[in-house]
Amino acid sequence: MARRRSGEARREVVVITGASAGVGRAVAHRFARSGAAVALIARDQAALEETKAEVDAEGGLAMVLPLDLADSDAVFAAARDIEEELGPIDVWINNAMATIFSPLSEIRPEEFRRVTETTYLGYVHGTMAALQHMRRRNRGVIVQVGSALSYRGIPLQSAYCGAKHAIRGFTDSLRCELIHERSRIKLTTVHLPAVNTPQFDWARTHLANEPRPVAPVFQPEVAAEAIFDASRNPRREVWLGTSTAQVILGNALAPWLLDRYLARVCYEGQQRQRQLPRGRADNLFHPVHEPHSTHGSFDKEASSSALAFSENTLRIAAAVAGLGAAMIVGVLARGALSARSFPRRR
Repeated sequence: MARRRSGEARREVVVITGASAGVGRAVAHRFARSGAAVALIARDQAALEETKAEVDAEGGLAMVLPLDLADSDAVFAAARDIEEELGPIDVWINNAMATIFSPLSEIRPEEFRRVTETTYLGYVHGTMAALQHMRRRNRGVIVQVGSALSYRGIPLQSAYCGAKHAIRGFTDSLRCELIHERSRIKLTTVHLPAVNTPQFDWARTHLANEPRPVAPVFQPEVAAEAIFDASRNPRREVWLGTSTAQVILGNALAPWLLDRYLARVCYEGQQRQRQLPRGRADNLFHPVHEPHSTHGSFDKEASSSALAFSENTLRIAAAVAGLGAAMIVGVLARGALSARSFPRRR
């Protein structure tokens, strides 16, 4: 594509990984409506070209960069190309992911490694590439697309949950470093609930039935709006949906209860009532060259709205509730202790 002409108004430059389908594609549409120049990163060039056409039609300007985010050299080269072609990167959104639905006992080491390289190291490589350019200007926003599963692992997705936990730890460490540097670069995470994306039709699985998201399910546009807002108003974390808040706070207060609850509901809750078709292709090691889309197969049940919560507000509320509960327990315990009969000392 041609370089921006001299005198032309500068567009905001936004990089989106995992932009060929699902949440990433919805995010590209949202930034296109704001007139941004959007760099689209994923493995499937044909799908990226489709997204590019949609971005252009919405009033944005798109650049296609087909690459594997596990390849750090390719990611760093892409960042240089974006700056050369579109201008200084304002926002970098790490969103690409891969997963596998399976008990750990049935996952091969190379499968686990691949999920980790894409979902975790892809974020690390993207963040490093973004910072390399943003640090020179001491400005920019990096958005990490997280999940309720960043705080609470569930059965049948140990590789994905492990990667999402790793992203949160990595991001917390980096945030401290940026504060120490007195950097003006903003770092924010948007933790999503279950979203209606095509990943459930493409993800590798060792289950007998086709995988599905754990209800409640939300449309990708809901996530895209929250991510767009986070780029404008960066907060430490945003928890999207009451289900996300409930999972995170519930795990903080009573993780042992969630252990048993999730063990009971998340096996059937992550499987459709139909068997996996023979010869089903998956996108773990190679992209699936099928029609890509923003939505998955769950439009009938997916909600088009969700509340977004500030992490700080919810943690304060949870702390107050926890303190109140602790005081009640303490009073009851003291009452029980005072009523208890002890043998006399001789």
